[in-house]
Amino acid sequence: MSLLPQFLIDSILLGGLYTLMAIGFALAFGVTRIINFAHGEFIMLGAYAAFWLFTGWGLDPLAVMPAVIVLGFACGWLLFKAFIERVLTAPNINQILLTFAIGLVIQHIAVILWSGNSRSTTPEYALKALTIGDAFIPYGRLIGCGVAVLLVAMLIAWLKWAEDGRAVRAVAQNSDAATLMGINVKGIYALSFALSSALGVATGVVVSFIITVTPFMGFPMLVKAVAIVIVAGMGSIVGMVVGAFVLAFAETGFAYYVAEGSGWAEGVAFVLITAILIIRPYGLFGDAEA
Repeated sequence: MSLLPQFLIDSILLGGLYTLMAIGFALAFGVTRIINFAHGEFIMLGAYAAFWLFTGWGLDPLAVMPAVIVLGFACGWLLFKAFIERVLTAPNINQILLTFAIGLVIQHIAVILWSGNSRSTTPEYALKALTIGDAFIPYGRLIGCGVAVLLVAMLIAWLKWAEDGRAVRAVAQNSDAATLMGINVKGIYALSFALSSALGVATGVVVSFIITVTPFMGFPMLVKAVAIVIVAGMGSIVGMVVGAFVLAFAETGFAYYVAEGSGWAEGVAFVLITAILIIRPYGLFGDAEA
């Protein structure tokens, strides 16, 4: 039996999910220029929200996703207003330390509330698969990839055609020029950060029925999002998609074709970060002068 069809299926489905994860992270960074090291914890909170609503109330993760997204948006907005807005003009190291500390606080609160035990969200479709020849497509991963593609497409459409979306793009390109055009730059910063948080919890809802849920799941996902942004370079959604699939294919390739590769696959993101920073520091699609 050839592993190639299964390898391609798994890589493509994983790449769709990674695209959502990375674009959510990149949205806040691209507009505010602040690296949100707490983004992984928002993914974790979204996963726990889906898990507890499923186990406690029997609610399907996909059915509760809109409500979780709204809650994530509100939490992101409040977090920006309470903390992030105060360090917009602070040195980068201060911004990094603040978001890193916020992430640690959220993680430790999760451990206190829910312990460090691994949990699983198991709706019926997460336990089934479609068989095509020798390959199989897990319905959970297929649905997760489809939801991720839909959310990313909605974000792209909003950025292209909505008035607020165009304002976000204008601030990302040149905040000073946007101010002269009458755009409320701080308001757009808050909006972008809140949307980024909403996409983070949406990612968490999707992964809740694909992988195990723990308070420590956020940091590995953050690293992968950073790797994708570094591979792609800032300012290119197409590059972000390519970067997501590069990482997905690399990780899956290690797991399938390298001896004991499943144990090494999680380290692929670090290898990509190192290689791109050495070979092309501004990313595959980034501007060398940016």
